[in-house]
Amino acid sequence: RHTRRGDKYVTVIIDLTPIRDDTGPARLLDLVEGRSKKAFKTWLDAQTDQFRARVAIVAMDGFTGFKTAAAEAVPDATAVMDPFHVVALAGDKLNATRQRVQRELTGGRGRADDPLYKARRTLRTGPALLTDKQKARLSALWAIDEAVPLEVTWLTYQDIIDAYRHPDADVGKKLLTSVIDRIKTAVPAGLEELAQLGRTLEKRRDDILAWFDDPGSSNGPTDAITGRLDTLTSTYDNARIGLDAILGLLTDIGDVYAKAEPAERRMLNRALFDRITIDDEDQATLEPARTIATILDVIPRPHNERTLPRDHAGQGSNVQLYVDLR
Repeated sequence: RHTRRGDKYVTVIIDLTPIRDDTGPARLLDLVEGRSKKAFKTWLDAQTDQFRARVAIVAMDGFTGFKTAAAEAVPDATAVMDPFHVVALAGDKLNATRQRVQRELTGGRGRADDPLYKARRTLRTGPALLTDKQKARLSALWAIDEAVPLEVTWLTYQDIIDAYRHPDADVGKKLLTSVIDRIKTAVPAGLEELAQLGRTLEKRRDDILAWFDDPGSSNGPTDAITGRLDTLTSTYDNARIGLDAILGLLTDIGDVYAKAEPAERRMLNRALFDRITIDDEDQATLEPARTIATILDVIPRPHNERTLPRDHAGQGSNVQLYVDLR
């Protein structure tokens, strides 16, 4: 995940057994810092021999580091590259072909009124789901001679989806095998992206086709969990920005009070404290606002109050709850 502090990755490990057995949802096992062969293999090596012996299938995306780690740590397990990532890979090559043809035709990137740019989403839609307008858009596109590489790549993309959608797993496996055989070598010039896709699919042929032998072995639940974690991380990052600002203010609160005008000090008092009282001996009793007390991890006294001599007011720092009452 990309953040302001750099790219941060975790490896999400889940148990797909409940889904394969149709007994419930996938179960989160662990989150491991980093996205590498070492990260995954270290986790596998830390498990018991009995645990590793029970691992039958490892579903993953196209990252070869995960495959290598699984092959070394659980050699008897079957590696599966799930449909989501295979289709996504084909879709990326389709988009790359569209962009290349666009540059060759116009000398630059697509604009809103360019036929290729307008068709970018239509190209990802299954033929059975196309509206009349989208069908007309594609027909006009295929009438352009220079768009032939895009049409060929699009047909391959749709063939891959059709193979996965076939209700008979054995037939689907044969269909996808045919696609891989067709594009693995000797792809005509001008279809560079399709040739790259063919080499990748051929390299991972066994992992890709293994899904048809056990269709329940998809790491789609992993991506769902990852998406949820990204949402939570974004929420945390936004909250952390506000928290850092509050802590920065509280750390230098004495200096802030010293420089503030009376009206500003009163505003700070209302923001930081629920109640401020002064007794006959000139002692200030402060009841910090709940949020501030939580942030500072104040040890509560009776009624969550904190007392300090008034003559120290306005001289605190380092998250001390000193306040100028004048």
